[in-house]
Amino acid sequence: MDVKVYISFERPAFLLPLLPMISQTSEYALRAVVFLGNEGVPRTAAEISRSVKAPPDYLSKVMRGLVREGIVVSRRGLHGGFTLAREPDELSVLDVINAVDPLQRIRECPLGNKAHGENLCTLHRTIDETLARAEGTFRQVTVGQLLGEEKGARTCPFPIPCGKRARKACGQ
Repeated sequence: MDVKVYISFERPAFLLPLLPMISQTSEYALRAVVFLGNEGVPRTAAEISRSVKAPPDYLSKVMRGLVREGIVVSRRGLHGGFTLAREPDELSVLDVINAVDPLQRIRECPLGNKAHGENLCTLHRTIDETLARAEGTFRQVTVGQLLGEEKGARTCPFPIPCGKRARKACGQ
């Protein structure tokens, strides 16, 4: 007899800011940085936008943040575009996330309970500890690892043909 169990999980309103763990802005930034790491050559905002499936105007804003924080470099002109400012192995996922939309740790009671002060209740302390572990993991993982250079894994395929790094990782 097959029994299917369905679980409905309604998120309490105070948890909504915590889920998902990273914002759409951070997701677009990570996609763009991985794409640029794959390519190894300058790419325009339009090429990046099309390849990582991000809205062009929004991606332009994300790219400005990455330039401002020294994650990518922007060059104008005929052979211009965006490139990584550092080698992929020197750039952590946390560097990229913090450049555009840093993780928000819980420093005081999200419910505004003044009695808690900085001493978080068990629920919020557990959530904050989970965020701290995620932050630590993001700090340890490099863009180079996401590119699959260490394990020979493949990255998500982008519509624009693979650059030299991706061809190496894909065994081409």
